[in-house]
Amino acid sequence: MPSATLLGQSLLSGIFIGGLYALLGLGLSLSWGYLKLINLAHFALAFLGAYLTYQLAGVAGMPIVAAVLIVVPAFFVLGVAMQMLFARFAVGEFASLLVTFGITIIVESAIQWFWTADLRKFQFEFGTHSLQLGSLFIPVIEALMFLVAAALSFATWAFLRFTPVGKALRASAENPDIAAAFGVDHRRLALMLSGAAAAFAGIAGAFIAMSYTLSPSQMFAWMGVVFAVVILGGLGNPLGVLAAGLVIGISESLTMAVTAPTWAPLVSFTLLILVLVFRPDRI
Repeated sequence: MPSATLLGQSLLSGIFIGGLYALLGLGLSLSWGYLKLINLAHFALAFLGAYLTYQLAGVAGMPIVAAVLIVVPAFFVLGVAMQMLFARFAVGEFASLLVTFGITIIVESAIQWFWTADLRKFQFEFGTHSLQLGSLFIPVIEALMFLVAAALSFATWAFLRFTPVGKALRASAENPDIAAAFGVDHRRLALMLSGAAAAFAGIAGAFIAMSYTLSPSQMFAWMGVVFAVVILGGLGNPLGVLAAGLVIGISESLTMAVTAPTWAPLVSFTLLILVLVFRPDRI
């Protein structure tokens, strides 16, 4: 049986990795839930954002905040452009899975061409700083990542629930024809939402660059578990994605502490299978 310290540290690690899962899943959940697009390119954008952050801040020496302020708005514009293409060619839900997978492969190849397949690590002053709480250590960057994930999830939920634009988005997703009859411009809302989802991917990418060693193929390693997070949390449900990310992250970390790391992937997919069996209406 592992010690209490190991269990406590594993719990903290699970919370932090759950925050990353929520960051990665937030944009995908919004696109899938409100635009009916299964945007696999969201993972490619996150890793492209990670490499761009590494290049701007780690290689060019730009301040991290300045690099993020360049990457995130640029990704918003990129998300808008992608949605314009999807709308122009009337890409449906199933077709989007194939199209965006192709985009993912193209982005991965571009990353390998420019940065090669070698491992890259963004070294910066506060990258390894931790706060000590008794016998536990709290990595500063990973704690900040969780706080940003929670803040974005709550802010997105509040925006969708209480603002006129958010209500229009929900109405358009529920019944586009009736919403259009009341003057809701679905095309403009879709462009805004797609841009926001891509911007969230850019934010996730910045934290990936600051927290992990980068490898182009790594984007596929998290694809399955983030899909599980999105489905468990509910499509278009920001708070559900945050909660599901925490549940899966904590479950995986505790499983690794109690048993072995090889058992951790079974947690997310077991939860996913149970939800699909007992609550098939989640998708």
